[in-house]
Amino acid sequence: MREDCCFYWHSVKANGWHGGRCTMLLSRLRFQQLRTLSTQAPGLSQLDNSTGFLSQVPHRKHPGILHLKLICLPQKAHNAVQVLLKECSIRQLEDRVTALKNYLWSRKRPAEESDLRAQAAELERKTKTYMGSIPEEDVSVQEEKVRNIVLKTLRKNTYHWQPLSYTDELCLVYLAARFDGGFAAVTRALQEIRQRVPDFNPQTLLDFGSGVGSVTWAAHAIWGGSIGEYMCVDSSASMNKLSELVMKGGTETGDMHVSGVYFRQFLPLSPKVQYDLVVSAFSLNELSSMAERQKTIQTLWRKTGAFLVLVENGTKEGHQLLMEARETVLHVQDKQIWDHRPPHMFAPCPHELACPKLAQKLQVPCNFTQHYQPLHLSLNSQQQCEKFSFLILARNFVGEADAHWPRVISPVLRRPRHVHCHMCCADGQIYHDVITTRRHGRDLYRCARNSEWGDRLPAVVPFRDSEEIESGGKSTAT
Repeated sequence: MREDCCFYWHSVKANGWHGGRCTMLLSRLRFQQLRTLSTQAPGLSQLDNSTGFLSQVPHRKHPGILHLKLICLPQKAHNAVQVLLKECSIRQLEDRVTALKNYLWSRKRPAEESDLRAQAAELERKTKTYMGSIPEEDVSVQEEKVRNIVLKTLRKNTYHWQPLSYTDELCLVYLAARFDGGFAAVTRALQEIRQRVPDFNPQTLLDFGSGVGSVTWAAHAIWGGSIGEYMCVDSSASMNKLSELVMKGGTETGDMHVSGVYFRQFLPLSPKVQYDLVVSAFSLNELSSMAERQKTIQTLWRKTGAFLVLVENGTKEGHQLLMEARETVLHVQDKQIWDHRPPHMFAPCPHELACPKLAQKLQVPCNFTQHYQPLHLSLNSQQQCEKFSFLILARNFVGEADAHWPRVISPVLRRPRHVHCHMCCADGQIYHDVITTRRHGRDLYRCARNSEWGDRLPAVVPFRDSEEIESGGKSTAT
């Protein structure tokens, strides 16, 4: 393809062609590129209309569309936050809000002791090799030097994770920084359940790491008529107090806008107490080790009656945290579990195989975006975009007829007479498909053209055996 580009470019330059002749050559080149890409990307074959949705809705409203245009905070929640921020006397609030946003976004997982020991052993080996052999009488001196070099290098290159201690003042800063964005991300994640399982009406909800109450407000906006109990668990008493103030309209004497809300600092002990919907949003990185995260995930899964929803930042760290949780629920045996209904992957993955994003040389997180109307602060623009990763696991969920539909995992590129889609498919592979009317049919082309990042595409993915994936899949994986 590169040779073709050079050939056409040199032909245009050597012959001095301009206008229509040049346009014709470039159009021919684009057509050849499109044809080549189409033959290299056999991920999709045809539209899946097994549910007969085309007779009920137009292409622009096909059932795979899950994205939301613009999310706004409930007016009562927005007014309460405005009251609290107006009454606070925090100096340089806007600067502190920006600093906290940046810190939370760039925050990494705490280093594991086993990893540190392995790094120290490797550094010690390399340092001794570099220093070379020395007389026996200087061995103790050399060991001391090596030890100091290793410790200095580890201190310099290791991320120093520290737990966040939320004071009353820091809680208000967090409210201004993350309430609106967190609400948007959780709402988009819960939309998956609401749209794909419309008959699901949860009666109870457990929110682990409830913070300022974004999950409660989001769930109430979607299932407010059915949820009768919201169990909010957060280790910070200041967070629980502030969350309650927001639900009371910003004043201690106000009435609760959301009924049935209970606050606790620790998870309920009884393993037999289950909740229809269990949510943990932006909380896993607050746990100090992988063992603690695994223990917490297993506890949350024991308490899940129907769906477990996990939401994290759309970064590599956030994606890794979710993949840890996915592995824990699907493959790690829990000896204390009493509800033996098996877990199933609900969203966003259309499969339960290893994440293909982690198999790439250049690892890119699996994340999605959601536009939202931010709080009315001078530092906020008219609209903002929240980038997040999420994971939904279902207990004994009966698979949908369209459960195999591929997920669009990057922005859809719409071009004249063709559409570029990068999708994660049910065979555990990532494909880059160039969808055209000629190859895929008018219906699939129009559905793809109306899809967005994060939607599911109503398409049939042909089965490919391991030999086929080895020969063709690698060339199309992105």
